[in-house]
Amino acid sequence: MSGQSVGIVTAQHAHFDQPLHLRSGSVLPAYDLTYETYGALNAAKSNAILVCHALSGHHHLAGRYADQPDNIGWWDNIVGPGRPLDTDRFFIVCLNNLGGCHGSTGPSSINPATGKPWGADFPIVAVNDWVHAQAKLADLLGIDTWAAVMGGSLGGMQALRWSITFPERVRNAIVIAAAPKLSAQNIAFNDVARQAILTDPDFHGGYYYEHNTRPLRGLRLARMLGHITYLSDDQMGEKFGRELRNGSFSFDFDVEFQVESYLRYQGDKFAGYFDANTYLLMTKALDYFDPSREDDGNLTATMGRTQANFLIVSFTTDWRFTPARSKEIVAALLANGRNVSYAEIDLNFGHDSFLMADPHYHGVVDAYLRNIKL
Repeated sequence: MSGQSVGIVTAQHAHFDQPLHLRSGSVLPAYDLTYETYGALNAAKSNAILVCHALSGHHHLAGRYADQPDNIGWWDNIVGPGRPLDTDRFFIVCLNNLGGCHGSTGPSSINPATGKPWGADFPIVAVNDWVHAQAKLADLLGIDTWAAVMGGSLGGMQALRWSITFPERVRNAIVIAAAPKLSAQNIAFNDVARQAILTDPDFHGGYYYEHNTRPLRGLRLARMLGHITYLSDDQMGEKFGRELRNGSFSFDFDVEFQVESYLRYQGDKFAGYFDANTYLLMTKALDYFDPSREDDGNLTATMGRTQANFLIVSFTTDWRFTPARSKEIVAALLANGRNVSYAEIDLNFGHDSFLMADPHYHGVVDAYLRNIKL
């Protein structure tokens, strides 16, 4: 890994009193956003990059906290002096989206109308709602236009939505391991994951906070299912194969194969820190994402509203968001004469490839960012 880490970082908090009107028709009367920044905003305020997080992500993009040295940011390998997201050149912003469980207003926050956690009363949020909230944060920071908006997976979808909703405020959009909308198969995966949570006896209709419990079994199963789809078959074969933990069959239903042990560990770890209601909201936002719906499914017409330059990146082993889905975005952009670069990276980590510190992948992002004039 080249370059340096940003080192010790501190989370920041912003409160917004103006109501936010959501796509669902609901209104958030006020809300808080938790975010982190790295690097310095230049005098022209032209060097800001917004990084949008994926389904289970948050504002802690890079570096570590002074009191939690092992809590390293989820994309630390790409942010810092001399790294593609070069903090000597760029001012990087990352926030926890509305509905999240890492400081921004979400289901576990107190509903001012009741004095209790929102729980199931927290409104459904769409990707476009996140983009509008992010724009309010940009206003607060004095950023009129982003040098780039970028992200992987659901984060890439936010970058795409930014380029459509606020075309004049995005000079470059970097869309990694994403799609213009979910396939039926992806919606199906999300529904099974939600059903695992919704049918957990400890869910209590989403008001489990008041029962001093959490639907850990459901959340654990949801994460296990999701994790399977994030990895490639080849990677799972290389990592685990059919290796048995104890070398022989035990002829029961306990953990026998190493892959079972790995998935249960990942499920338990995730259920220990994530909020089930947030998981429901994030997967629903994924399902609803379809900007071309505004144009009767005509993605070319939708992308005609953009003004940005684009870098679209896909990965050969990503079967959740295949390269073919990225090429749909590329084709719609080219049909509008947009300046678009496309890279299909041969990496063996499946959908999770976008998080990896691969020299070729990082080199592509680095080369693109270096060509941005500030």
